[in-house]
Amino acid sequence: MKTFKTAGEYNKVMSEILQLMNKGEKNLSKSETEKVRSLSLAAQAYEKSIYTIPAPATFAGMIELRMYEMKLKQKELAKLMGVAEPKLSQILTGKRKPDVQFLKTAYKILHIDPAFLIEKA
Repeated sequence: MKTFKTAGEYNKVMSEILQLMNKGEKNLSKSETEKVRSLSLAAQAYEKSIYTIPAPATFAGMIELRMYEMKLKQKELAKLMGVAEPKLSQILTGKRKPDVQFLKTAYKILHIDPAFLIEKA
């Protein structure tokens, strides 16, 4: 896979991808299709290297991130975790501290690092 380290190289590759895509997917040769794929993966790797999103710093933030990743609404998460909706809401707003059972469930269901749970809860 091709790699690049500067914004200029990235912009050049993105321009090349755009030119190929403007031909239309059905009009690309097999080698052009592979080139688009290869360049897209390189562009994605570059984007990941420069655009980092910091991990949530709070317990509620981590729960909300996992809800987003799992495409869950608060009601669905409460059911999945086996807790009442009001309890989950109170924990997320900081009005209530999570109990040990809630923390265990957050670890098992949401795969939140136990060290994070202990430190932030």
